[in-house]
Amino acid sequence: MSYRLFHRLAVTLLLIAASAYWTSASAQFSSKTSGQGTNVVTTPYVRAELLAHAPQGVAPGQPLWLGLSITHQPEWHTYWKNPGDSGLPTDLAWTLPAGLDAGEIAWPLPKKIPIGTLANYGYEGTVLLPVPVTVASSFAPSPLAKDATIKLRASWLVCRKECIPEEGEFTLQLPIQSTTALNGAAFEAAAKAQPQPVLAGTNGIVPDSQAQIADGNLLNVSVQGLPVALRGKTLDLFPETAEVIDNAAQWKQAWNGSVWTAQIPLSAQRSASPSLMPVVLAEQSPAHATGPDTRTGYRAELKVLGTWPQVASVASVSPALEAALKANAAQASGAAAPAMGSGASSLTLTAALLGALLGGLILNLMPCVFPVLAIKVVGFTQHAQDRRAHRVSGIAYTAGVVLSFIALGALMLGLRAAGEAVGWGFQLQSPAVVASLAALFTLIALNLAGVFEFGHFLPSSVASLQARHPVADSFLTGVLAVAVASPCTAPFMGASLGLTATLPAPQALAVFAALGLGLALPYLAASFVPAVARALPRPGAWMDTFRKLMAFPMLATVVWLVWVLGQQSGIDGAGALLILLVGLSLVVWALSLAGRARVWMATVSIAAMSLLVWAFAPHITHFPTAQAATPSTQASATGWQPWAPGAAEQIVATGRPVFVDFTAAWCVTCQYNKKTTLANADVLADLQTKNVALLRADWTRRDPAITAALASLGRSGVPVYVFYRPGKPPVVLTEVLSVDEVRATIAQL
Repeated sequence: MSYRLFHRLAVTLLLIAASAYWTSASAQFSSKTSGQGTNVVTTPYVRAELLAHAPQGVAPGQPLWLGLSITHQPEWHTYWKNPGDSGLPTDLAWTLPAGLDAGEIAWPLPKKIPIGTLANYGYEGTVLLPVPVTVASSFAPSPLAKDATIKLRASWLVCRKECIPEEGEFTLQLPIQSTTALNGAAFEAAAKAQPQPVLAGTNGIVPDSQAQIADGNLLNVSVQGLPVALRGKTLDLFPETAEVIDNAAQWKQAWNGSVWTAQIPLSAQRSASPSLMPVVLAEQSPAHATGPDTRTGYRAELKVLGTWPQVASVASVSPALEAALKANAAQASGAAAPAMGSGASSLTLTAALLGALLGGLILNLMPCVFPVLAIKVVGFTQHAQDRRAHRVSGIAYTAGVVLSFIALGALMLGLRAAGEAVGWGFQLQSPAVVASLAALFTLIALNLAGVFEFGHFLPSSVASLQARHPVADSFLTGVLAVAVASPCTAPFMGASLGLTATLPAPQALAVFAALGLGLALPYLAASFVPAVARALPRPGAWMDTFRKLMAFPMLATVVWLVWVLGQQSGIDGAGALLILLVGLSLVVWALSLAGRARVWMATVSIAAMSLLVWAFAPHITHFPTAQAATPSTQASATGWQPWAPGAAEQIVATGRPVFVDFTAAWCVTCQYNKKTTLANADVLADLQTKNVALLRADWTRRDPAITAALASLGRSGVPVYVFYRPGKPPVVLTEVLSVDEVRATIAQL
């Protein structure tokens, strides 16, 4: 049947879609590592954002501040300028236009973070590290320049009990003439958090304040001029010079009138002997304090009296930090590091392969694969009486499916190794790919419905390709099956795909191959079972009716793809795609005409299509900024709130359970669960009774934070459903939800 020749064109369109995806990926993903166009970097542990404050624009003599805002996940922290016993301070390297000069970080007041027998100085929650920028009189941007490009390469060490070194590249377009004051409150709070001189109007040197070396291992500190409000209170002392005092030691302190005194042990690993010792003093924070730090810090530079004892041998990295970094080297590079390991145990790998095989089998029952069933069934009937052709077709189809899964898996693993946050179904996060698939299925539907035949407007040598190369035709059917199956995640698939992030490349690709074999297995088995062929009706006139009927599942797929694009690019994007699909249909119909009508209609339709592409194609790949607020409003009205990094943990810390729905508009399984189980009245009533907070993580567009959260749960795609409970590990439900499963889990909260 000539409609199957369409698969030649299908491959071309898929290649175009892949090319569009790579263009989009290089534009959107590269910002994480090359700094092209993003001011936010999100990791599993922190969210870092480059901020600016220029209330009078960028001009000589006017205030200009830049800063890196770091929001930590609960229990994680980064470090102050002196990190304490272990750690590294955050480092900022700026690339600024000529005439702009960045100063040093105006470090906010840190807090003391005890870890076992060590004590560190750093930040938890959210901290802004502000940097003053001097605008020289020589700053002379181009008369046409509206923005100044600010680039930052930052590196930080984020720790809990383990330590993960991270870095990010940031780019910010700073308006030159207009006001930039949106983050004014954050910079004002950071200015208040910066330690003040003990005596106003001084540089920190306070008369009669000193540090006296006593007995070779003690530092007797006395500070005058501290505010009256601090007198009689227990203070924290933060030395700006590292590796001088024993940070974790318990030491004595007292007030002698207005003078604060302390006896502080020296560090056994002391590597510095300063003659002037700057310190920061603040009221001691309560143990296990949470929330914003409202303390005020005071800075004093103490003159050191006496002779320092012999220093310890200098180490480039503190022993504690070196041990922490070695113990966590495998975690330092995210998903890429595990790929270099020795791999999973034979039992774990076997379980992953069986799970992938079973998941691929079940994938045949998912609605996203239904459109391809039309092509499969027609192929069965065409070769019903030719057992050899039937078997060859089954083998070729299986090869197309398995190799496509391996190629898709290799692409995903390659992007991960390059530092990108992608997961299963990542290609459908690109509007260009979604639009290309919609065009592909529109052409399939028109061909099945009999609107056109390739033999009418293709050379006879091309039109006869299907008859001369039926094996290639079956192979391309397998490629098409994978293209439409990728939005679905069947039971048993989630855990197996999630494990691929921790496996060496050969083992990970074996899991993808097992998944493809599972998807192709029913068709392959039927090709070798004579009973299936005998059960099929003989070819006849009914096949033409059946063929036209199968056009409607294809059109239904187009409707779904247009809806997915609407979630990504808004109503204008969906409307633009519909207009282009109408134009494409007109071109195909015109090319199917005969005689002079074909020449005139084809010329006019192709010209019209060119104008439509020029006018409407940009709307397809445009992400409307105004649309970002819509899902939140809708979610709030139904009890669901948008997910954000650390949101679930913060709610659980208050004693309230949380249910997170990791979803995407292009995920058919997600939409099915949302309209059935998650909309069930009994389920909603149980959730309300248990006071469960509902969070929805929308992965329709690429979001590295959601990708990282999925990876932390051992998953690589959506849907994923998780219950977080106070004091207990999270519970991950199955991909296809049932009411009984959800209600049983809620009952155990």
